[in-house]
Amino acid sequence: MILSRFLVGAALLMPLGAQAHEVYVSNERDNTVSVIDSATWEVTRTFPVGRRPRGLTFSRDGKRLFVCASDSDAVQVIDPDTGKPLHDLPSGEDPEQFALAPDGRTLFIANENNATTTVVDADTRKVLAQIDVGIEPEGMAVSPDGQLAVTTSETTNMVHWIDTKSLQATDATPVGQRPRHAEFTRDGQRLWVSSEIGGTVAVIDVASRQVVETIGFEIKGISGDRIQPVGIALSEDGRNAFVALGPSDRVAVVDTESFKVKAYILVGRRVWHVAALPGGERLVTTNGVSGDVTVIDAGAMKALRSIKVGRYPWGAAVRPAAGEAKGKDGRSAGAAE
Repeated sequence: MILSRFLVGAALLMPLGAQAHEVYVSNERDNTVSVIDSATWEVTRTFPVGRRPRGLTFSRDGKRLFVCASDSDAVQVIDPDTGKPLHDLPSGEDPEQFALAPDGRTLFIANENNATTTVVDADTRKVLAQIDVGIEPEGMAVSPDGQLAVTTSETTNMVHWIDTKSLQATDATPVGQRPRHAEFTRDGQRLWVSSEIGGTVAVIDVASRQVVETIGFEIKGISGDRIQPVGIALSEDGRNAFVALGPSDRVAVVDTESFKVKAYILVGRRVWHVAALPGGERLVTTNGVSGDVTVIDAGAMKALRSIKVGRYPWGAAVRPAAGEAKGKDGRSAGAAE
């Protein structure tokens, strides 16, 4: 009877015809990564990594996991099947987030402590450039066509635009206070940037580098200083943006045409980031203070369950489970694609 109830619950959580995937979660205080099977929504294993892991993402073939070990001043390359480290990449000081370019080998890394973006060839393990940006760089994204990279600087309150051919910073766009995460739309025409202390999300026109909309949030019974946007995930159909709102313990669902908030979804405590599973029917959030991951039904805009992981989960990345066909990339949170 207990087994049958479990199977029914798993079936409700797994969309009809959906492929099983693995969700990798960085546990900032435990110096570990937990792996969750989306078929059962259970943690299947946990393995050690460097100190204070934050951003993480996969190689395009899913055979390498990249982890920002911030306090180890390294980007670790790990075999995701075994959890064993393969080697470290030179990363600059305090790597926070990174973005893998569409070429599958050029890694752009935000270095919080020395106000630079480090560019590394992940195949040759060589530093291609260190680019001066604003103070306390955090967010990192690369455009879908691979021609632009952006870094957000938390203290300078700017988005810095980088030409990926010349590897030079070419422009900057002011945004709200303490920008954390950046996410390009799939057509590359707009960039969404969260400002944690400003409590807003800026939508930027990529061609003009100008902010076209600033989105604010109001939650009944929650003070404004607890609404702190960080992670952003854009739906595959481009209609919705899911924004993690920090200590408000909510994820906002925003209509990407009207920029109006459709819903607020209650998740775990201190939600950092949001990651979408391929197909877009399920999302997961990393909830730092409650030490868990919440599964969201994207269509119904509601939380389905929470899964306990390690202490202070921060980033998440998704890949097909072992034996399943690999997607073209590993979509992630805490690291742009």
